[in-house]
Amino acid sequence: MIRIAIDGPGGAGKSTIAKLVGNKLGLEYIDTGAMYRAIGLKLDREGIKPDDIISIRNMLEETAIDFVNGRIILDGVDVSDVIRTQEISKLASIYSQVPEVRSKLIDIQRRIATGKGVIMDGRDIGTNVLTDAELKIFLTADPMVRARRRYDELTAKGVKTILDDIYEEIKDRDYQDMNRKLNPLVQAEDAAMVDTSDMTIDEVVNTIVSMATRVSCRE
Repeated sequence: MIRIAIDGPGGAGKSTIAKLVGNKLGLEYIDTGAMYRAIGLKLDREGIKPDDIISIRNMLEETAIDFVNGRIILDGVDVSDVIRTQEISKLASIYSQVPEVRSKLIDIQRRIATGKGVIMDGRDIGTNVLTDAELKIFLTADPMVRARRRYDELTAKGVKTILDDIYEEIKDRDYQDMNRKLNPLVQAEDAAMVDTSDMTIDEVVNTIVSMATRVSCRE
């Protein structure tokens, strides 16, 4: 059994890479970013502000999040596609700074990873959620490269957007993630950095699979 923690900034390709590596190694993939997006979606829909802690606590007590066949289910409804917008990404960054939100989701994430092989990606997996993961990766890429990837992804879906706007949003998100008081985005001391700026998806996947194989052989 191996648990892989993948951290890194938005747009670095964490989810795509984690899914592919998980498939190759037979690991369950846990998309923690989707969990924060789902919470952000629900809080926004209910008009609950980040400083309304009492309402947030009450909402969290009545909220159920689960994964079914790689799809995220919020209170029994599949929201996998709805949460994949820049607006929801911003909300996720804002609400993820609320201690009560992080505490609930981290508890869920740790429970899911108990006693089985998983690959989990996010902003603080190796530094906070799975501190004893057998393999930790810090996946990153140049901000403009990440912006271009996001632009191409949205364009392919028929969404009209502006590259410079995405670039600025990514830089703002990076700043928020790295400067938040609670579990900021940092590279774990024992994590291996993988810069994907000049790598293909297959190259990144093969690199991480090779790392995981070496770790497994040592155990």
